[in-house]
Amino acid sequence: MADESKTEKASPRRRQKAREQGQVPRSRDLTAGLGAMTAVLCYAWQMPNFATAWRGLLRRSLDLAATHPQGPALDWRATLPAFRGVGLAAGLSWLIATAAGFAQGGVIFAPSALAFNWKRLEPASHIEQLFSLAALSRLLKSLLPTAVVVYLAVAALVRDWAYFPSLLHGSRTAVAVFATGRMYEIAWKGSLVLLAWAGADYFLELQRHENELKMSRQEQKDEFKEMEGNPAIKQRIRRLQRQTRRRRMLKDVERAAVVITNPTEFAIALEYRMDMDAPVVVAKGRNLLAAQIKEIARWNGIPMVENPPLAHALYRAVEVGQAIPSKLYVVVAEVLAAVWRAQTRAAQSYGAPAAPAGARM
Repeated sequence: MADESKTEKASPRRRQKAREQGQVPRSRDLTAGLGAMTAVLCYAWQMPNFATAWRGLLRRSLDLAATHPQGPALDWRATLPAFRGVGLAAGLSWLIATAAGFAQGGVIFAPSALAFNWKRLEPASHIEQLFSLAALSRLLKSLLPTAVVVYLAVAALVRDWAYFPSLLHGSRTAVAVFATGRMYEIAWKGSLVLLAWAGADYFLELQRHENELKMSRQEQKDEFKEMEGNPAIKQRIRRLQRQTRRRRMLKDVERAAVVITNPTEFAIALEYRMDMDAPVVVAKGRNLLAAQIKEIARWNGIPMVENPPLAHALYRAVEVGQAIPSKLYVVVAEVLAAVWRAQTRAAQSYGAPAAPAGARM
């Protein structure tokens, strides 16, 4: 009975795992039906040459037996013309059957299917398989096309029953032609029935295989966790990565020349040295992170300038590690100049040389 919870189609990974275990939709009846039809058509194609070759082989065998009763047997090279047709039919039949097998599932090497399993040697399991519903269904599947072939053969005999008395007075050629024609008719009709049944069996096997591979929603979630990782673990990893980046960014605040504030909501730390083309944002934050940036600036004596429009523009337009855009050069230069003048005045009041704002490392 099928599991009603398995309502979702199989994922590519589940199909790959099933293929690695040798589970692919195959129909042995399809390969057999194609092989039988190929053999019948091949025999029909070369029937004139086939009959001539066998007639010659039979004549040579009888002549040799009549002229040399105690002599050697017929040379094997003399039998080649007769058996060439048989070999051609068998070879083409094998080739078509092999191609059909490849088309159904390709070449599969499944070491797990070849592993030793003690359960395969248990007689009880084999007895259960013989008397199971699956065995009964396989038996019925094989009996149905057989019954159709038998019906076709009996129908052909009943149809031609009136010709049998006339064959008693006919020539050997007429009897041979009649028998060969009826055998060929039954052969191609029977192989056609087997081929049609094999096609239906393959689609049934394909449907059964798809039903076996179906997944429940829980199985899909478990597979996603297995492939992509547990969402909780991934979320924790992302949180740790954010914390690491934040600690590194707060450490970079110590290199800043000035911190632009909102004053309470935003804080953007700018680094600038004389050898730099433009100031670079080394840290930025909002609310709690902004408070941490300002606290580090106070501890390290970094000037803080309150400029809400500039703080908004820098926070939204510049990422950490990027230089400020050219349209903000003038405003930031004015801020740095004001900071430098303030530092110069403070240094002069204490009698020490002033260090420009951009000289901070």
